[in-house]
Amino acid sequence: MRLIRFPKLLFSLCWLLSTTGFAQSGSGLTQLVPNPPSSAKPWVFWYWMQAGVSKAGITADLEAMQAAGIGGAYLMPIQGAKNPPVYTPVAEQLTPHWWDLVRHAMQEAKRLKLEMGMHVSDGFALAGGPWITPELSMQKVVYATTQVQGNQPFSGVLPQPPTQENYYKDIAVFAIPASPTIASKPVITSSQSGSSPQFLIDPTNKQAFRSDTVCWIQYAYEQPVTVRSLLVRTPGNNVQAHRLKLEASNDGKTFRPVTQLQPPRHGWQDTDADVTHAIPTTTARYFRFISDKKGSEPGAEDLDAAKWKPTLKLTGLTLSAEPKIHQYEGKSALVWRVSPRSTEQQLPRELCVPLNKIINLTSKLKADGRLDWQAPAGTWTIIRMGHTSTGHTNATAGAGKGLECDKFNPQAITLQFNRWFGEAQRQIGPSKDVLKVLHVDSWECGSQNWSVTFPAEFKKRRGYDLLPYLPVLAGIPLVSAETSEQVLYDLRRTVAELVVDKFYTTLAGLAKQHGVQFSAESVAPTMTSDGLAHYRKVDIPMGEFWLNSPTHDKPNDMLDATSAAHIYGKNIVQAEGFTTVRMDWSEYPGMLKTLQDRNYALGINKLVYHVFSHNPWLDRKPGMTLDGVGLYFQRDQTWWKPGRAWVEYARRCQTLLQLGKPVADVAVFTGDDLPRRSVLPDRLVNTLPGIFGKERVQSEARRLANTGEPLRVKPLGVSHSANMADPEHWVDPLRGYTYDSFSADALTRLATVSDSSVRFAPGTAYRIVVVPGRHPLNVNQPFVTPETANKLVALAKAGATVLIEDQAFFAAGKGAKEVSNELWEGRFEMENGLVAKTLGKGRVIQLPYELESFASLGIERDVAFTETNGTYAKDLAWTHRRSADMDLYFIGNQQEKVREITASFRVRGKQPELYDAVTDELLNADQWRMHPNRTEVTLRLEPNASVFVIFRKPTKQNEGTGQVAKESQRVQTLSQPWQVQFDPAFGGPAQTQTFATLSDWSQHADSSIRYYSGTATYTQTFQWSDQKGRYWLDLGKVANMAEVKLNGQSCGVAWTFPYRVELTSYLKAGENQLQIEVSNTWANRLIGDHRLPEKQRITTTTAPYRLEGRPLLEAGLRGPVQIITR
Repeated sequence: MRLIRFPKLLFSLCWLLSTTGFAQSGSGLTQLVPNPPSSAKPWVFWYWMQAGVSKAGITADLEAMQAAGIGGAYLMPIQGAKNPPVYTPVAEQLTPHWWDLVRHAMQEAKRLKLEMGMHVSDGFALAGGPWITPELSMQKVVYATTQVQGNQPFSGVLPQPPTQENYYKDIAVFAIPASPTIASKPVITSSQSGSSPQFLIDPTNKQAFRSDTVCWIQYAYEQPVTVRSLLVRTPGNNVQAHRLKLEASNDGKTFRPVTQLQPPRHGWQDTDADVTHAIPTTTARYFRFISDKKGSEPGAEDLDAAKWKPTLKLTGLTLSAEPKIHQYEGKSALVWRVSPRSTEQQLPRELCVPLNKIINLTSKLKADGRLDWQAPAGTWTIIRMGHTSTGHTNATAGAGKGLECDKFNPQAITLQFNRWFGEAQRQIGPSKDVLKVLHVDSWECGSQNWSVTFPAEFKKRRGYDLLPYLPVLAGIPLVSAETSEQVLYDLRRTVAELVVDKFYTTLAGLAKQHGVQFSAESVAPTMTSDGLAHYRKVDIPMGEFWLNSPTHDKPNDMLDATSAAHIYGKNIVQAEGFTTVRMDWSEYPGMLKTLQDRNYALGINKLVYHVFSHNPWLDRKPGMTLDGVGLYFQRDQTWWKPGRAWVEYARRCQTLLQLGKPVADVAVFTGDDLPRRSVLPDRLVNTLPGIFGKERVQSEARRLANTGEPLRVKPLGVSHSANMADPEHWVDPLRGYTYDSFSADALTRLATVSDSSVRFAPGTAYRIVVVPGRHPLNVNQPFVTPETANKLVALAKAGATVLIEDQAFFAAGKGAKEVSNELWEGRFEMENGLVAKTLGKGRVIQLPYELESFASLGIERDVAFTETNGTYAKDLAWTHRRSADMDLYFIGNQQEKVREITASFRVRGKQPELYDAVTDELLNADQWRMHPNRTEVTLRLEPNASVFVIFRKPTKQNEGTGQVAKESQRVQTLSQPWQVQFDPAFGGPAQTQTFATLSDWSQHADSSIRYYSGTATYTQTFQWSDQKGRYWLDLGKVANMAEVKLNGQSCGVAWTFPYRVELTSYLKAGENQLQIEVSNTWANRLIGDHRLPEKQRITTTTAPYRLEGRPLLEAGLRGPVQIITR
């Protein structure tokens, strides 16, 4: 055979390993972990949709999971039967028939040695059911007011505050000196021709004022009026309504600026309350609201409405003379929002009601709401305050749908557990040992700010009675702006604590009592909370990441879960993976790998694929889906059988990523304000500009400028802001350092100092603590509590290095000023580019940090990646874990191109080994060199490749020279015609096809091939002479994955770059029979079927059709197919 030489390539072990490339399938994993744990197997979310469930389908599903290497499934029924039902007989949740199906599922799972989990309720959000009565549901404070003239008796029935679910209970009734009001109504005009927005002052209005361009709305009064607050109502979430510029005029011609509204930070579930803005006291006859999208911030998880097209939408604009606490609705924990504290300018003390001017009338209120009261002189506002149900339900449920349980009431929480998960255990009976996990999924039921026990809990935790201050929940300022804000902060703090201490603690106890583990996803950004603290109570923290869905992706969820897991010492970190807002049937493992690797680098070590929808039919494909949401990852996927190689990759990675403890140098404080959550990397650019580098600082400034408010479409049909901080652009943000976030909960409970490092959970060691300054979710920085400041001082004195930005002020507490002086003041000196001082055994350093590394603090980069030209190598996702005798680095190439890099690791004295989780091969690195305190390894990475670099074997060598260059060789090109067999059951031709050359199915003249989706088998016979060495089959281009069989034996699956498998063990002298089974996706068949009458279609699915006008996707084996060696 003639050997054809390739160009010379750098030969290092990673050239062999990191790519599926020249690597032999072997037993590398068992060399590292002789007995891989079952916890390393990925799981699935197993959705039973629309009450369409069959025993045959259950068995088929579970057998498919087991064959693919899935370790377990979260069984979660979603929705109830449609009318007409999609499948009969209908299996409505909680019926005897449904329980029989659940028992069958558990029995089959046990037979197949699969583990199971179930949610805390029907559906996936969150914890409710028909047994939750209104009084046991989530509660909120409501109020109604009555104006009374004094110096005369009042007798009447007070209006009942707004009520949900026909349930209401009084809390208190107060008489408060009335604030001024505006008696007249304005005439409202706008710059929009033909528009008459007078409806904006109608409190019942549903009509929307809309504008995509610069416009103004003008309020004209007959006489000058004084205004102090503004109520804004919108149809759904809308940021532009909260960015209005307010101007005032006495003559309607010359306007002066008053204020620019700023939207509160908010999550996606933000429609439970309006927004009231405090504005500077202004007297004028004309007020003009100007809408201009210029300067709009691009969207984020905590500014959700800004993700969308910047269109102004308004249903109400009400100017008021009443002073109001700025954006009090969110501050009262009625909804997840973060807002600036009210200022003395907005709420001067003379506008705040002194406590001694408030009259408590609660004892005078009769059961029927009647109040008899002799009103003193003056004008009074009687405010009747009570609580009602929030009305939220577990909305994605079916027959188990009902009100959400009170998250502060252990009785309600226990009832919910007993009636769903506990009942499942009872129904399952002997098979209940297969049910291993209690799960709490997405928090999609809003916030709550009351419960029957709330006043007592508040007093116990905060040390004073909330009831005299209750009017602040209605936005009424009491005593002073500072006092009002402090009470509301204490309320949010109590709410956040109760979420953990009641809801999650109760469920954790019940899970332990019933012998199961407890997993949970994020609380933020829907429930007012500390977004990390609840993970302290769960066994398995869980985040979620989305595929091709920027508007729905959850980078903050991921950091909440991974940071909390590390801080609280939870070894397993799960992620709901590959959720997508519009699945388009084009997905396959090779396109998903970089997303998977990037999230492994963030710290997750167990995937839960979203979603495996139960298909009750055995004869309908693709069958049931989650209405087209989520990755189509189920038994009828075209590539399901070869996809087991992708699942095996996950198992191997997760086995290693569950070893040891995570290594991170930097701990970043979330801040003391509430709600709060982990700090995203884009929020740290101005805090650590030197570490991020000039290029990043400049690009981030451009992104935030959002010039022109550009939009993009991703996925097809979803238009949104183009300048969001997409996580794929924030790989290795600290350029060789990593960080975790921590909140006050972990700081006060766990933080200690040892060897100058701050430690939370055992095994953690953070050498730097960063207390950032103001950023989008920390709008009230430099606000910290005395407890936080005291702890930071204690850490510094014990030897920690603390980086701080702003001088803090405090919420309350004795000795606050002294603590502030000790930490923030004193003698700071410039030294080696740092402004620092010594405090006890430690150091306090002023931010921003301008140096390009922490080396001046004695902390070299954990890993440093450089290109061949010596520049920083971007787009390499990585993580580092350490055990007693091993350091393990996972590295993923996020670029779809071959890269040659040098990686320098903060490890010395050990032989570097390279492990490829795709091919399962482990070998010693050939080309490496020791430096003082570091080891440098040369890596060659194929497109999207990943590699584990492992240090476990002590060595006295200082370098490994290996073979600097070696020639790879093409041994044979398989250019003969291929025989290709399609599957007629999937619409392919029955006759074997001859492909003289390899071509794209979607371009074929035969429609049965052009629209084919499924697996086709390519066969060819070739001659081989007996030769020594190692040989691989390089498939060239594959759409989308292929299993290779030689002489009847499987050589492996080529599912990611460079699409090669090793042939060495299967080649024989003489004639060899080669089979290549190539699978594409469902897209082409669905497009083809859409052209046909329904009765002629091969496919049947519940997913909406969204492929109209889309081109066919490339499909099949494209080649060239070559046998290669080295």
